[in-house]
Amino acid sequence: MIRCYKTNDEGVTEVVAAPEPGSWVNIVAPTDQERAWLETEAGVSPEFLRSAFDEEEISHLDYDEDLRQTLVIVDYPCAEDAEDRQDPTKQQYTTMPISFFSLPDQNLVVTVSLQPNPIVDDMASGRVRGLNTRLRTRFLLQMLLRISQSYLVHLRRVDQLSTRTEQRLYGSMRNEELLQMLSLEKSLVYFSTSLKSAEVTLNKIMHGHLIALYEEDQDLIEDVMIEVHQAQEMCNIYSNILSGTMDAYASVISNNLNIVMKVLTVITIVMAIPNIVFGFYGMNVALPMADAGITATWVAPAVLCVIACTAAVLIFKRKGLWR
Repeated sequence: MIRCYKTNDEGVTEVVAAPEPGSWVNIVAPTDQERAWLETEAGVSPEFLRSAFDEEEISHLDYDEDLRQTLVIVDYPCAEDAEDRQDPTKQQYTTMPISFFSLPDQNLVVTVSLQPNPIVDDMASGRVRGLNTRLRTRFLLQMLLRISQSYLVHLRRVDQLSTRTEQRLYGSMRNEELLQMLSLEKSLVYFSTSLKSAEVTLNKIMHGHLIALYEEDQDLIEDVMIEVHQAQEMCNIYSNILSGTMDAYASVISNNLNIVMKVLTVITIVMAIPNIVFGFYGMNVALPMADAGITATWVAPAVLCVIACTAAVLIFKRKGLWR
């Protein structure tokens, strides 16, 4: 879907007609016709379009000297399969690319998203202060700042989910909780990889070789770098905590299995003693009280079994094998 916006004294307004100079063209989940419009009508480089439509494209900055166009691709965090996950505790996050095109000849700003996302929704609804579609560099920096802040929000959600999952693990160690912890750890890997590539892109922007930076934009790009660094630190901390928690629970599960096997082994040994004693009395061998009648024949092995089992239990208790 193609939507055109332009800022004025009233804020952000949608342009119904064709894109005007100084406006912002936002395309979400582009169709084949919309892709053709970008190449033929907007004049976007075909190489840039191939990169923008790739879901696996990493964050980078590119410049076409012939067309004088700039492409910036940055990953933003989002929930994976949010429609199919009714339970918020069974959530996994991933990253998706959002592309920014600066077209100075047409005096346009174009953004392309492969799926709906709250970043462009907030900018289109006017929730971003100081937005100006005529200032392409500042528009890009404001979008990057919004994306970096979105990482912080999602990281706090990951931390809350991991805390609740860990509390449930204290009561009972089920596969569901362990799989949820694994999903959150996987989400943090996606975040960490995207943040590292975003930092590289921001450093290229700060150099000012491919994108013209103005003096009033310095504070804004510094804010973006601070938010990205903070998100990286939070991501590393949460990832280390999750990794340590998973290792600790793996050790606890292994220890519980050893305890169960120890108890079962002790019970097997104790239960084997009566079989051994009664097996002796079933042989054709002269044993004490073997010919003293049926009652005595049962009493003797029973007494021996009780004595042997008691001795075994005392030995296991002294060795710490019986509790």
